[in-house]
Amino acid sequence: MSLSPSLRLPATLLTGALLLGGLMTAPAATGAPAAAAATAAVRVNQVGYLPDGPKRATVVTTATQSLTWQLRNASGTVVASGPTTPRGADAPSGQSLQVADFSSYRETGAGYVLTVDGHSSAPFDIRADLYDALRSDSMAFFHHQRSGIAIDASLVGSAYARPAGHLGIAPNKGDTAVPCQATVCDYTQDVRGGWYDAGDHGKYVVNGGISTWLVVNSFERAQRAGKEAALGDSTLRVPERGNGVPDVLDEARWELDFLMRMQVPEGKPYAGMVFHKIHDAAWTAMPMRPEQDPQPRELHRPSTAATLNLAAAAAQCARVFRPYDPAYADRCLSAARKAWTAARANPALYAPASDSTGGGAYEDSRVTDEFYWAAAELYAATGEGSYRDAVTASPWHTSADAFSAYGFGWADTAALGRIVLATVPNGLPAADVARIRASVTAAADGYLARMAAQGYAVPVPADGYFWGSNGEVANDAIVMAVAGELTGDERYRAGALETMDYLLGRNALGLSYVTGHGETSAQNQHHRFWAHQLDASLPHPPAGSLAGGPNSALQDPIAAEKLAGCAPAACYIDHIDSYSTNEVAVNWNAPLAWLAAYAAERSSTGGEEPPTAACAVTYTVNNVWNTGFTATVTVRNTGPTAVDGWRLTWAYPGGQRVTSAWNATVTQDGTAVDARDAGWNRTIAPGAAVSFGVQGTHTGSNPSPTGFALDGGACV
Repeated sequence: MSLSPSLRLPATLLTGALLLGGLMTAPAATGAPAAAAATAAVRVNQVGYLPDGPKRATVVTTATQSLTWQLRNASGTVVASGPTTPRGADAPSGQSLQVADFSSYRETGAGYVLTVDGHSSAPFDIRADLYDALRSDSMAFFHHQRSGIAIDASLVGSAYARPAGHLGIAPNKGDTAVPCQATVCDYTQDVRGGWYDAGDHGKYVVNGGISTWLVVNSFERAQRAGKEAALGDSTLRVPERGNGVPDVLDEARWELDFLMRMQVPEGKPYAGMVFHKIHDAAWTAMPMRPEQDPQPRELHRPSTAATLNLAAAAAQCARVFRPYDPAYADRCLSAARKAWTAARANPALYAPASDSTGGGAYEDSRVTDEFYWAAAELYAATGEGSYRDAVTASPWHTSADAFSAYGFGWADTAALGRIVLATVPNGLPAADVARIRASVTAAADGYLARMAAQGYAVPVPADGYFWGSNGEVANDAIVMAVAGELTGDERYRAGALETMDYLLGRNALGLSYVTGHGETSAQNQHHRFWAHQLDASLPHPPAGSLAGGPNSALQDPIAAEKLAGCAPAACYIDHIDSYSTNEVAVNWNAPLAWLAAYAAERSSTGGEEPPTAACAVTYTVNNVWNTGFTATVTVRNTGPTAVDGWRLTWAYPGGQRVTSAWNATVTQDGTAVDARDAGWNRTIAPGAAVSFGVQGTHTGSNPSPTGFALDGGACV
């Protein structure tokens, strides 16, 4: 069960889910408040960094003056060094921080260590295929969570193999003929399949809808980038591999089939609406494998929100599946149309907050955003005027709040409609599409601003560490990645990649929140059948499982006891009973999988790094005074072909700030500087050079940058 920031349940409603026991064996579970883990003072992405991506680390230190960082390779040789940038007190973490930026170093290798002031980081790699394993593992999470199918050892390993759950084999009551709660309906429904939502055995449509949409959207985005082969047939660990359909769509179909089974059949009251959820009549005991669950299962009252989730996800299915299975696409579109019509007829059938016995309530009494999302998807799928009119008439279509203060989530879906309309060709006026796209980049700019203001570069607000905060971090990264796609601005890709740094160890606890990825990772997420901490015969969660993350509300007894007084970004404990900080959920792993696929993409074939630019750069300081300087930068094309459109990037080692420039357009984010041609000087012939100037400020030290990268035209 996962919750949004606005829909937190009090712990008193959740005690049925709790079985206290087990020892706190993971590094973060020491019982100390605030920064509980005894980790290195130099916090890095413990998996590593991409050669052409940002490379920053955060240093916990009381020092107020700049320190020197040294990057050492596996042999212990110093291969790069430079000064840190003091950040001072960081409110979310409660720590005093400095930042080391070694982005200009691009050599590949394994076992790098960053050392600052006698403290060393966890070892990490720099390589182009850095995220290939996480792309696979984060998607495999959904196969592990499948209901109604045996999980095969050949795909997941013997520790995670299990019989099919909830198919009615004793003692299991099964999901093939599930009755409704009293007074809801007088028939049974076949609702087998789908994904278990989180650490329990419940299946929730509003969580499943957004998760399915994200999984399919990851393939859509890869298609637009020409990189869909990485998610194609026989690339992932799914039993359907080899069927001619991209594996990522095969996985999504398992949930789509379940979502359509949750639709109220013709001839019944509320026909076309969708049951809100299905789970045990009471909270399932821990630990408990699905096929051993003896409890009766219940369908819960249909809701407008669930119905619109099906409308949106099934309309997307109709678009994306059509080249692979036209008949299935038609089935999806039919279900989407029925759901839309039913939701229009029942626009205010809300799931009650009190319905929290045996599963989360997932209450949501504002569904205008779901109407907008569903209308956008139906319009993108059909081009029909009625859906276009629903889009343009929605208050969300022009609202500046489509991207809420917390980005988007299962209860805040207007942003998904914006992303659809910004990226899928449609018949809206060009000015309308331009405004929609501008709203995406404006949201991304807001996330970048938040990251720049925090020592750990987190896109959520400083007080935004709520239930499932890690999922929200990944959602925000998606918005930045889409903004980068729309604009070509590298700042957004850098921001999206830095959120991965946060999830994989560059955070207040120095802990990777993704099981099996990083030197020190979460191991005891709240789960019924990945429950090694409660039963040594059961496994830890499989690699690629994302923990919910810091939650300053401390909404479970373990968190309340062990984390009292914690700084918001440190309110996390790797304990199986801390469901409010350490549960897993499909709607948190879905954006992680999206982000991992995005980060794993490479622009060249054969898995190699893109070739480096053939260029030479001269940086000359012309004048320097107490607090300022001017410099001339000359870029020479040393390759055999002309550069048509150039972009030069570097990082200032002394914290300098550019205040003006000439003969180029220059922007700066932290220490990273981005210079682009001025238009008239966009072409650099072979052997020719262009020069531009910058003026800036310094704080007493003005060392020249030493690493430059030229990206553009023939030099890429």
